[in-house]
Amino acid sequence: MSADDPLLRILACPLDKGPLTLLEPEEALYNPRLRRRYPIVDGIPQLLPSAGEQLDEEEHARLLRSLSDPEERPS
Repeated sequence: MSADDPLLRILACPLDKGPLTLLEPEEALYNPRLRRRYPIVDGIPQLLPSAGEQLDEEEHARLLRSLSDPEERPS
């Protein structure tokens, strides 16, 4: 999945039904409102509520920084 994939426009978090952000190097989708990360396995987003991982404040802050500053993104 890539950032320009049209599927991203229609995918939604299964819990709050809001949009998700692609975390490309991590192969995951992220909901910053609920601090939940959903994995992408073999190109397929795992969007069951039980597949989501609740992130702590530190990881949430790291992801927000990496999304706003491309130089902080892991390679």
